Amino acid sequence: MDLTYTSEQQAFRQQARSWLESNVPAEPLASFDTADGFEQHRKWEQKLNAGGWAMVPWPVEYGGRGSDLIEWLIFEEEYYRSGAPGRVNQNGIFLLGPTIMEYGTDEQKARYLPKMASSEEVWAQGWSEPNAGSDMAAIQATAVRDGDHYILNGQKTWASRGAYADWLFGMFRTDPDTERHRGITFVLVPLDTPGVTVRPIEQLDGEAGFAEVFLDDARVPVSNRLGEENKGWNVAMSTAGFERGLMLRSPARFQNTARKLVALYRDTVANGEVEPLLRDAVVRSWMDAEAYTLNTYQTVTRLLQGGKIGSEASINKIFWSELDVHMHETALALLGARGELLPEAPGATGVGDWLDGYLFSLSGPIYAGTNEIQRNVIAERILNLPRK
Repeated sequence: MDLTYTSEQQAFRQQARSWLESNVPAEPLASFDTADGFEQHRKWEQKLNAGGWAMVPWPVEYGGRGSDLIEWLIFEEEYYRSGAPGRVNQNGIFLLGPTIMEYGTDEQKARYLPKMASSEEVWAQGWSEPNAGSDMAAIQATAVRDGDHYILNGQKTWASRGAYADWLFGMFRTDPDTERHRGITFVLVPLDTPGVTVRPIEQLDGEAGFAEVFLDDARVPVSNRLGEENKGWNVAMSTAGFERGLMLRSPARFQNTARKLVALYRDTVANGEVEPLLRDAVVRSWMDAEAYTLNTYQTVTRLLQGGKIGSEASINKIFWSELDVHMHETALALLGARGELLPEAPGATGVGDWLDGYLFSLSGPIYAGTNEIQRNVIAERILNLPRK
């Protein structure tokens, strides 16, 4: 792995930086967990797409820039450094999009990817069910074949971005005589389909970041199936690999948080003494963010050489999710009582979004497969430890 950037990569960085400096909104957008904020973010992503920056590693014909994954990492570094808005369509562009690249037909790629890149269509993830959270193999929602359509019944919950999204990608049991990982099919569902009911779920901050989705005899075309019937588990595991191992949480996100944490520490030191343990926690945060970055570059190098993301994605997921919690806990400890203030509260100067970030970080060890489940995956598939 060569960490020296080529002249072409340096030129790419400067081009991305220049565009972002000229186009990033001067004022923060409203939360995309609100109706108004969702549309503001959709318009921002449409602007990204018009500039050719929506999803840089995708082929040009699908709304991308045709760049490689190294340039994607460079762009992510510049994106977070610029303070650009969060990506409302992350479920689509970072998770489903690469999965369609791998499993989709030519027709599906042409149909879904350009509208995904432009956020004309925003996607929700519909895997979890009331009795099948981390254990996705226990899903009970069904898809019964009826000619050229599937009839969907069941319930999905904790559908990320589901309150305002246009589409949902989910797993459904198509063979009732099978159990666990077998007999499951990956289906793409328009959320305006008759028989589909979306009920927003409020987060800790009161905003609708999730939704319950009820399916009552909802009919979708068989052409909405991704991959083969009854083999959706393999498709879903590909999506999970992107979610845990590379695309969803780029290292630039955590490098940016580490930089802000160091700045907060310096401001705190300037105003009084700081416990040595907190200094050590800040240093650890910086080091871990850099370690995660180097590991990601190593992963990308392996992929560019023809490798694949394997079970080690579970190690990745545990690392970045627990790093996120640690950094925000350290920030709140530095802030003391002021850390409990929301950014808009009187006296919140210098507090920033640390509390909001902390509340969100707590979900990290849960989504993308709980860390307890990931540790089981590591034990069984990497360490080859026996089951009880």
